[in-house]
Amino acid sequence: MKNGVKDELRVLLSKYGPFFILLAMLIILSIISPYFFTVLNLTTILIQTAVVAIIAIGQTLVIITGGIDLSVGSYLCLSAIIAGLMMTSGLPLALSLILALVFGSFLGFINGFIVTKMKVPPFIATLGTMGMARGTALVITGGLPVSRLPEALAWFGRGTILGMPVPPIIFVVTALFFSWVLISTRLGRYIYAIGSNREATKLSGINTDKYLLIVYVIAGFLSAVAGIVLIGRLGSAHPTAGIGYELNTIAAAVIGGTSLSGGIGKISGTIIGALIMGVLNNGFTLLGVSSFYQQIAIGAVVVLAVFADVLQQGKVKQ
Repeated sequence: MKNGVKDELRVLLSKYGPFFILLAMLIILSIISPYFFTVLNLTTILIQTAVVAIIAIGQTLVIITGGIDLSVGSYLCLSAIIAGLMMTSGLPLALSLILALVFGSFLGFINGFIVTKMKVPPFIATLGTMGMARGTALVITGGLPVSRLPEALAWFGRGTILGMPVPPIIFVVTALFFSWVLISTRLGRYIYAIGSNREATKLSGINTDKYLLIVYVIAGFLSAVAGIVLIGRLGSAHPTAGIGYELNTIAAAVIGGTSLSGGIGKISGTIIGALIMGVLNNGFTLLGVSSFYQQIAIGAVVVLAVFADVLQQGKVKQ
């Protein structure tokens, strides 16, 4: 009987643990700071979380397949700079954004090609492309931001729809769509299958390389989407944008219950993970805690989340 209760409690915590953590953080911070639970501050959290949340959705898909993508922050940066350079060269806004999304998808294709055809482990492959993309961004800009962007671009980062900020709307729509993809489509089933057992999936007649390639293309595309939202907020494209986002997106996915071993994960959990980090950063800012300590806290949370995943998978022997 006691074992049954423990099993039920473990299942409950594994399913809803991140939500309970987020709820506890909201309650504690609303008590500690009178400025936390205000419409303005909560809206700020959603806007600031949107960029990381959008990229984290693509990161989640990659991690579920058993891979990892360290290039997402650099791809965000390079896609945003390409979009900015095209706009400042006189191309129409819509065309510049479309081409930037295509470019981001192509960058993701490069990752997928290296992983599937060149057989380079995802960690090494995306570590290499991260450096190449960041270096390219610095070379083509000379280390200077791309400014004087069209005013209409600001709508993607600072605009509203029916009174709601655009960035959170974009990440919610993106999250809903890819939740549907994972739950209800063949692609989603194959993503889980590849992460659970890639060799068995391949032997069953599924073209695993094809679907892995699609996943990395999606991750590159979403990095470009996030880049557009970011330059809409900032009004310029910086060659240092996105530094550290690879850690933040991995943290969001892992905190939300995605297993680094592959085969397990949900977009809804990743969004909660991203919100936990957004609330944590906002709370530290309101309390006057240095950003240095924020990085320590995020790193600690990642380690604890991975350790919880290891325990859940039964890899730690008592």
